[in-house]
Amino acid sequence: MSLKDAGQSDHEVPVPRGRGIAYAATAYTVWGLFPLYFLQVAQVAALEVVFHRTVWCLVFLLVVMLLLRRWAWMGELRHQPRVLAAFALSALLLSVNWLVYVWAVQHQHVVDASLGYFILPLVNVALGFVFLRERPRPGQWLAVAVAAAGVLWLTLQTGRLPWIALALASSFGVYGLLRKVGKLGALEGLTLETLMLAPSAMAVLAYWTWNGEGVLAQGRPVEIAWLMLAGPLTAVTLLLFAAGARRIPLATLGILQYISPSVQFGLGVYVFGEAFEPSRLLGFVLIWAALLVYSLEGWWNSQRGSAARVARL
Repeated sequence: MSLKDAGQSDHEVPVPRGRGIAYAATAYTVWGLFPLYFLQVAQVAALEVVFHRTVWCLVFLLVVMLLLRRWAWMGELRHQPRVLAAFALSALLLSVNWLVYVWAVQHQHVVDASLGYFILPLVNVALGFVFLRERPRPGQWLAVAVAAAGVLWLTLQTGRLPWIALALASSFGVYGLLRKVGKLGALEGLTLETLMLAPSAMAVLAYWTWNGEGVLAQGRPVEIAWLMLAGPLTAVTLLLFAAGARRIPLATLGILQYISPSVQFGLGVYVFGEAFEPSRLLGFVLIWAALLVYSLEGWWNSQRGSAARVARL
């Protein structure tokens, strides 16, 4: 995939689906494997990891923008305060999502984090209904109801809301909603978000370093290198996802997105050795059943639409 392909406008006509599936599947697989990356910086506080991730992501994106010579959109933003406000909110939500996720991995809650991304598609259905006046089909409502029953069961079993999962799903769900209605492409939007987050991140990192604190002052070179890798790793994965999303139907993308939480769940149980009590299994089974209903309903509706278009020819 060329960088030009990854950064093109979200409104361009989709091209071959084979590459789109490969791009999206790669992005979701990498996201699923992220806990292994965060294991390499487990001794670094979650907030500091997010700061480094933001700064090095911006450095990478600015290099890409320089190579592509795509700066015109920045001048246009001066006359669009609403766009700036929307991206400021999306940048905040993205940083919250990153912080909760890193904290969850570092504190042995990978399974809980995977739950958040299992229920994310169903959160998207609810957000579309509330904010975009979308009318979910009966099968989609059934999936949302079954998933809600699963979350309720997990809450009753643990005595508390699964806050990690809900925080991850809601923050990324609203983030996705804002990006869906945003007026910038994938590359430009991510660059703007990191531009908004980076000044605070750089200021705090500089303060810590000046006082002899933090990884830049006390860390080993290999630890600093791992943190620097977070920037391109984050940016390339997001651009792969954007490139794939433009090339394949939403029904296909909806099925592929379960790669990430499935990989995370496997890592949490079999690699990180997190406890998975039998009493929680019913909650996960209900959520997996909801995802099955959601996926099959989306696939069936997509096939029916294709058949209807062929019949009209």
